[in-house]
Amino acid sequence: MSNLILIGRVAGAFGVRGEVRITAFGDDPMALLDYGSLLREDGSVGLTLVSGRSHKADFIGRAKEIATREQAEAFRGLKLFVPRAALPEPDEDEFYLADLIGLEVRAPDGAVLGRVRSVQDFGAGDLLEIQPPGRAATWWLPFTRDAVPEVHIAAGHLVGVCPPEDE
Repeated sequence: MSNLILIGRVAGAFGVRGEVRITAFGDDPMALLDYGSLLREDGSVGLTLVSGRSHKADFIGRAKEIATREQAEAFRGLKLFVPRAALPEPDEDEFYLADLIGLEVRAPDGAVLGRVRSVQDFGAGDLLEIQPPGRAATWWLPFTRDAVPEVHIAAGHLVGVCPPEDE
């Protein structure tokens, strides 16, 4: 499991006074203020939010590292993470997508098809990248209830998925 969870991405500057617009990946954009420093993918500090407000589905705010519109624009595209431990534990039947990485993937008959290598969203929904045992080539599985009807985080596997036709 990953130690860092992606919670937002800098969308650019907002206005002319150094505010930054962040696309938040959670239910409440204002929750970004609760985490203190937001991290880069390598774990270093990316932004330290000091104030903010919601605007549509985004977060608009001030960060310690940004004083001008130009500086805010320079952060455009920056992915923002928090340590997994900073997030509340999910309910019994919930999980974070990052929790899927490393889980074993099993067919309905129990045969091992591989492990979840990554979770991606290319714009049409979440996809699981599956690494078959002993093979370099991966395959993609839509993360839908039809394709993945059972997820057992504590047991370390997904159940009910089918390999691609050419497997």
